[in-house]
Amino acid sequence: MRGAVSSVMLATVLLAGCSEATQSESTVDSATATVAADTYSFNENYRDYLATLSADEFAGRAPASIGEELTVAMVEEKFKAWGLKPYNAETGSYQQPVPLVKMMPYKVSEMSFSAADLEPLAYRTEMMAWSPRVQERTELVDSELVFAGYGIVAPEYGWNDYEGLDVAGKTVVVLVNDPGYDSQDPEVFNGKAMTYYGRWTYKFEEAARQGAAGVLVIHETGPAGYGWGVIAGGSPVRFDLARENKNMDLSAVQGWLSEASADKLFARIGSSYAEMRQRAQAEDFSPISLETGINLSVDTKFEYLDSPNLIGYIEGKTHPEEHIVYMAHWDHMGTDPINPDDGIYNGAQDNASGTAGVLALAEFWASQPQPERSVVFVLVTAEERGLLGSQWYANQPMLPLSKAVAGINMDVMNVYGPVNDMVVVGYGNSELEDYLGKYVAKQGRYLAPEPTPEAGSFYRSDHFNLAKKGVPMLYAKGGQDHIEYGKEYGQQQRAEYVRDAYHKPADEYDPNWDLRGVQQDLWLYFWVGEELANSRDWPQWRDGNEFKAIRDASANERR
Repeated sequence: MRGAVSSVMLATVLLAGCSEATQSESTVDSATATVAADTYSFNENYRDYLATLSADEFAGRAPASIGEELTVAMVEEKFKAWGLKPYNAETGSYQQPVPLVKMMPYKVSEMSFSAADLEPLAYRTEMMAWSPRVQERTELVDSELVFAGYGIVAPEYGWNDYEGLDVAGKTVVVLVNDPGYDSQDPEVFNGKAMTYYGRWTYKFEEAARQGAAGVLVIHETGPAGYGWGVIAGGSPVRFDLARENKNMDLSAVQGWLSEASADKLFARIGSSYAEMRQRAQAEDFSPISLETGINLSVDTKFEYLDSPNLIGYIEGKTHPEEHIVYMAHWDHMGTDPINPDDGIYNGAQDNASGTAGVLALAEFWASQPQPERSVVFVLVTAEERGLLGSQWYANQPMLPLSKAVAGINMDVMNVYGPVNDMVVVGYGNSELEDYLGKYVAKQGRYLAPEPTPEAGSFYRSDHFNLAKKGVPMLYAKGGQDHIEYGKEYGQQQRAEYVRDAYHKPADEYDPNWDLRGVQQDLWLYFWVGEELANSRDWPQWRDGNEFKAIRDASANERR
């Protein structure tokens, strides 16, 4: 564990870091930037914000903790000092309260079957199940199992796995990922790159819309992107937004089946998992009954709590409702009191680095001439609990999202030095890449797609909830092609972080981090935002993107 660095040490590091950043950025010029990149260093204060937020005193920044209190106090103090307008004009508060419910299942039964020749499936080793409903006991009794292919309804792709199926009272069994992954055909969905239809969260949402009593996703390591151990080894405690209907509109039971468990169910009706996957890819696929019902019960305890999003903004001079959004999540995973060595999940890279980025940008924006459009800085809570703070903001935005020009999300920034590549997660999604590419070229760098598009990373951070509302969102960060040490070095740094520190206590601040890469990226975020905030442009999703129709539906509000 490391606490915040001393002010003397911090000043020493900053002087060195500022000198390096100035050298690396001195060739960058922007036609629109008010201040050239060789005369200002974001890193001078960025390092301080990063070290402070990831200090042991902040205790991992869990919602409803001392870490939350310290984070809120710090952000509000900064926003106020910089003259940002508050989220709540009447009270002067920058806080948007987010109501949460903590769901703690304490007893989950085995999964038994009405077919006498099927052995029950054991919790964790063969299946995982929970209830999203806020009720003490949830049961499925002889709920018919139906294989519903990928569990997708996607009109833009001409795909409907539920066509002709009445799922009332039934439990659907569906494949993970989408048909593009299995076909590897770029003409099928988005080919190898996962669409939102491939995410397990979508499968649960669609099953609920169809009225299914339960929904079980079949796990397979390749298309899921992670092994069964990630599912079975995770905490059963879940969080959700506290809703008036107590989630009674959701399927009573959600969960996973191991691949081996699914194979047993398919074998009983004379098929196999491999054959069912193949059949699900056919254009004339129809849902298939598995000729058995399931029985399962879940007992759950609940706890309600509030945790705030933190929002400040600079009001636009001529078009104040039109706005650019900079966002990051301030929360992390808190502490593990039973860890005898180091129980603090400091979350330095994830995501004190992104939070510090938003703060550094807000500070700089506040020193610039008032833009024509508003610029909103949103630091959301409960990302680590399922993107809940951003979901709440997307449903209760400060300004109408139909007037949101674009958004930029910062989640795990590059702390390993300057790189040649700027990796776009969700490459090819929107025209925002054209704006970004212009400024990336001015830095002598290049845009690159994410190396593993099949993992669906675009759908696993906070920008996604705004994208679901149609807002064009940019999620891009410094890549792995290190200017001085090459690609192998960059790949090694990333691999070591994922293996040794991601979601572990080892994700701690290091005063030796080379923040020149942060300097590169913050200038890009500023330049893109500045151009859009002082133009009449409205970047669009590209044709074929799943969010384009949602955006197009509100086009009249932007005339």
